[in-house]
Amino acid sequence: MNTRALWWIALAFTLMWIWMEWVRFTAPKPVQTQPAAQQTATDVPKAAATGQKAAGAPNEAPSVKTAVASAGRVHVRTDVFDMELDRQGGDIRVAKLLKFAASSEEKDKPFTLLADQGPLFFIVQNGLTTPDGSPAPTHKVVWQAAKNDYTLKGDTLEVPFVWQKNGVKVTKTYVFTRGSYVVRVRYQVENHAQKPWQGSLYSQLQRNRYVPNASRLIFTYTGPVFYDPENKYQKVDFDDLLKQPIQAKPAQGGWVAMIQHYFLGAIVPDQNATNTFYGKPLGTDRFVVGVISPVKAAAPGQSVSFEHTYFLGPEIEELLEPLAEGLELTKDYGVLTIIAEPLFWLLKQIHNLVGNWGWAIIILTILVKLAFYKLSEASYRSMAKLRKFQPKLQQLKENYGDDKQLFQQKLMQLYREEKINPMGGCLPILVQMPVFIALYWVLLYSVELRQAPWILWIDDLSAPDPYFVLPLIMGASMWLQMKLNPTTMMDETQQKVMQLMPIIFTIFFLWFPSGLVLYWVVNNLLSIAQQWYITRKIEQEG
Repeated sequence: MNTRALWWIALAFTLMWIWMEWVRFTAPKPVQTQPAAQQTATDVPKAAATGQKAAGAPNEAPSVKTAVASAGRVHVRTDVFDMELDRQGGDIRVAKLLKFAASSEEKDKPFTLLADQGPLFFIVQNGLTTPDGSPAPTHKVVWQAAKNDYTLKGDTLEVPFVWQKNGVKVTKTYVFTRGSYVVRVRYQVENHAQKPWQGSLYSQLQRNRYVPNASRLIFTYTGPVFYDPENKYQKVDFDDLLKQPIQAKPAQGGWVAMIQHYFLGAIVPDQNATNTFYGKPLGTDRFVVGVISPVKAAAPGQSVSFEHTYFLGPEIEELLEPLAEGLELTKDYGVLTIIAEPLFWLLKQIHNLVGNWGWAIIILTILVKLAFYKLSEASYRSMAKLRKFQPKLQQLKENYGDDKQLFQQKLMQLYREEKINPMGGCLPILVQMPVFIALYWVLLYSVELRQAPWILWIDDLSAPDPYFVLPLIMGASMWLQMKLNPTTMMDETQQKVMQLMPIIFTIFFLWFPSGLVLYWVVNNLLSIAQQWYITRKIEQEG
């Protein structure tokens, strides 16, 4: 097998890996055979015990319904949010991100992250649960709000809700900060009753499977993720919850989130407490994940407070890192994170200099190509030598092609005489593959590239080229690369397959984001230039 065939095997392996990931994330979801009544029998897992440790068998938090009622909306507007809170439960029912357009076709419409109507159902709920039956507002009670509209005018905005029963007064306050996607919910419990009060704060994300602006070819994970210092970052997808709900998972600190391409909703509890995490299905197309904080107590005449932090926004690492350990991992590069993160850092530095993500991709591709110049040179030298001795290889094939054993002997003899290493082009490419795959993930998962323009008609690097110019250039560059490589050692069938590869890849790339195709085009053109130069140099020797 010549080095050209090995090169194609390496490239095919890369694409096959990408394809398998796409199939895994877009495969039809199996229907749970367990009856719906059984699925919702134990909706929310057990609350935490008094103090800092999880309980052995405390009472359960209130159950979650698969449908949510409404008791009048409270509209909140900040510089980054257009949000709707409902008096029923005090839930966050709608959250639109004002700094992100819904799509490249609807740039005047903000992106909707949370919604409780239409195909997307994704809301944030919270409440108090008590282990002894003390009065407490869950996410099913009706809260009182003083106003219907709140607008951020200073640096912070507080939106209070009030609930009272049997001498217990609870004030729930959402706190918004200018320029921030962080929302804090604070509970103040005033115990005016004659007996002690104790309870826990829980917060949960409820969502269906719907993925806004989903692509048939670009695969990204949508679903729950959990993090704790012991188990680190874990994806527990919707089907996992159907098969095995998480009833009570105690952990020091930690957080839980629902992520999708570019955006997430996350719940971050007290990082110094032992919190209890849970996740479960509510039917086959509604799921809930959440966290319960440890129980706190208030004696008669005293008060106690609780607080959770929510992040509702883009997967931007510098916004996520300060909130909790590991939260930046929701921008999920997978096993190649150790390579992808430095590449993205370098991409950002280049963008800071040139001010355009398209040119930043081009410059980064050039830098990566320069870093691997020597490795690529070894590969192209091997291919160039094979190309130079194609007449001799063809002659061997004609003379000994019918006797495979003798042909292999003569072929190995020729390799030794001419000092050709048939495997010389394989290893350099295999070494580079992790970097190229990591760069692929960087370009795919970076929300900074979402709707970022490059030049002319390319006004969204995260969307396909509307005129297919870049994919056609990519296909032409692949065809030209083929012409620079030896084909003598391929049989007729292999040659026909290789001739079809540029066409197949061009069709495949027609619907890829422009930023990814731009990277492939630049990489191919640089490879052609380097290979042409080395081949010409080898052919002029001797």
